[in-house]
Amino acid sequence: MSRKNKIKIFKMFLTIIVLILFLGITIYLFPVMKELSTVEGQIEFKNRVDNSGIIGLLSLFGLQVAQIFLFIVPGEPLEILAGMCYGALWGTIFIMISACIISTVIFLLVRKFGKKFVYEFCDEKRVVKIEQSKIFRNPKKIELILLISFFIPGTPKDLLVYVSGLLPIKTSRFIIISTFARFPSVISSTLAGASLATGNWKMSVILYAVIFVIATIVVLIINKFDKHKITQEAINSIK
Repeated sequence: MSRKNKIKIFKMFLTIIVLILFLGITIYLFPVMKELSTVEGQIEFKNRVDNSGIIGLLSLFGLQVAQIFLFIVPGEPLEILAGMCYGALWGTIFIMISACIISTVIFLLVRKFGKKFVYEFCDEKRVVKIEQSKIFRNPKKIELILLISFFIPGTPKDLLVYVSGLLPIKTSRFIIISTFARFPSVISSTLAGASLATGNWKMSVILYAVIFVIATIVVLIINKFDKHKITQEAINSIK
């Protein structure tokens, strides 16, 4: 069997797993999620999560594998769910560790199999656009560029994981940057999720908005002192 067919089967398998996990989690948690505004509902939700044990963790990990590999699951809903189930602290730790593991595996696979592997999972035109961008080919600036790109809310971080394997950056540096630069986005989502689990919908929205504003201010400050417009050029390249 050719590698192309193997990847198609792998993608199909992951898609099926995602559908099963989403359906299972929805059936299991939905009956109590609609009652989170009450103390009884919050206690019941917590009990269900506690009773799910390792199965709950593996289910979330499976969804994150599919999210990063296939881009078919938005990252924020998973992070919010992690916050709802395990709180802001442990939800953030779980997401950061799992994202680190999955991103590292993809990065190493790209380093081993090259561009053809990337094209199997990503839009070839977008990959070529990023790879051929002068700013992404500059060894002296690539670490700063990736740090900013992973930090900015809304950037296609999963696409960047694949493309990074083609760029002039050390594996250890990539792992550190791709993991810790996600923190603002992850913590905002898990905090929002933790607030949702206590029925505090307004606080979830406020927390999300505040952290988003802070991240935006940081980006604006970077742009202000960025005489060579590195940040803007990087954003334009990955759109």
